[in-house]
Amino acid sequence: MKYIDHGQGGPPSCMILKEGPLPQIKAGEVLIEVAFAGVNRPDVYQRMGAYPPPPGASPILGLEVAGRIAAAASDVASWKTGDSVCALSPGGGYAEYCAVPALHCLPVPQGLSLAEASALPENYFTVWSNVFERGALTPGENFLIHGGAGGIGYTAIQLAKAFGANVFTTVAGAVQMEAVKKLGADVALDYTTQDWTREIESLVGKRGIDCILDFVGGPYIQKNLSLLARNGRLVQIAFMQGAKVELDCLPILTQNLTFTGSMLRPRSLEEKASIARALHKNVWPLFDADKLQVLISTVFELAEAAQAHTLMESAAHIGKIVLKVR
Repeated sequence: MKYIDHGQGGPPSCMILKEGPLPQIKAGEVLIEVAFAGVNRPDVYQRMGAYPPPPGASPILGLEVAGRIAAAASDVASWKTGDSVCALSPGGGYAEYCAVPALHCLPVPQGLSLAEASALPENYFTVWSNVFERGALTPGENFLIHGGAGGIGYTAIQLAKAFGANVFTTVAGAVQMEAVKKLGADVALDYTTQDWTREIESLVGKRGIDCILDFVGGPYIQKNLSLLARNGRLVQIAFMQGAKVELDCLPILTQNLTFTGSMLRPRSLEEKASIARALHKNVWPLFDADKLQVLISTVFELAEAAQAHTLMESAAHIGKIVLKVR
């Protein structure tokens, strides 16, 4: 098969197209003939050597795919050869074939293309588990997501609105502001020109924000804590601007706050399977009802993975970046 090799890591140019053997499936796995693969920021970190794959995972980049089942282990009864699926992968997505646990596959939602389906797993597994399970967002609450124009951001906006929350988001520039408002954001703030902390305080007053999803970290952490309402939850999923900061933690005590976070890739097979079941039950029907959109920024050929990563690093995209594998 053809796949993207990133060698010892480095800049986007380190990624080249190579040929190698197909992955061998183990018990409980299926082999997917990949049509499209989603591109995610963790792929960038892995390429740079900062996010190694967990033990036993493919060293090939790529955490989500969509395509058709090419083979299934003898103990897999849930899928058969030829089924169209999208799947969360422990690695190996930037390739023509990818082995994934059968329990981490989901059917392609009605009316979606394989390209659109490849943009779902990483975002939806991440948002559901962090915003609704860990963050316990409920209808009527105020929810803030930073970076609302990216894959995680635009997914969080739509799901939070679908489940009745009031959505605030920060983005870069007028074009992104307009895009996220069309997706349902109640308030969009330009973090490049506006003091988003002060703006949100003026809008919510003492009511505060009930739940915040953040991947920026650094100086955002203290600002996030200052915005939270009593019993508010700050859910951290990355630290793009640093994890080591000096904090005034008193609000955690006085406001009874929760500061938590998680990473998706290291979770157990069963934890991810549980998220997949929750998505199939609670979220996939929203696609069938046309209540959720898939926003594709750019589709690159597999051999153009370097260009895809360059765009990802620029943060200039709106929506999801996808690789066309076949």
